[in-house]
Amino acid sequence: MRIIAFKPALLSLATLAMAGCSSGGLLDRDRPDEFAVQRQAPLVIPPDFNLVPPTDGAPRPAGGTASEQALDVLFGGPAARSSVETSVLDRAGEAAPGIRSSVGSEKTNTVAKGRVTRDIIAAPEGDGQAAQAVIPG
Repeated sequence: MRIIAFKPALLSLATLAMAGCSSGGLLDRDRPDEFAVQRQAPLVIPPDFNLVPPTDGAPRPAGGTASEQALDVLFGGPAARSSVETSVLDRAGEAAPGIRSSVGSEKTNTVAKGRVTRDIIAAPEGDGQAAQAVIPG
């Protein structure tokens, strides 16, 4: 007997649930139009109809590399070199073409800074009042 009484209640509950999904009827809701939220920009006819597609391998019309574009955005373009920087670059001269290979060779003398740098970084912070110098003997 209980099953017979349960079926009409289940049927009416399902009907109410489906009515909530419909767009009309008892449970109708006013919803905003999602296309009316933002105004659409008007279509603009381009002023130049003589544009041609770019050719393969041609440089971009925007010009410049990514680093040049970043400098331009961040700092307003490349800054002029100071007189000191120009003087240092003039005195340095041009680098030898094979400098990278000769620097990496076994005959190149280098300074091992690993232990000293690690000791400096690991030194405790302070004002230096209790600092001591140790001279290896």
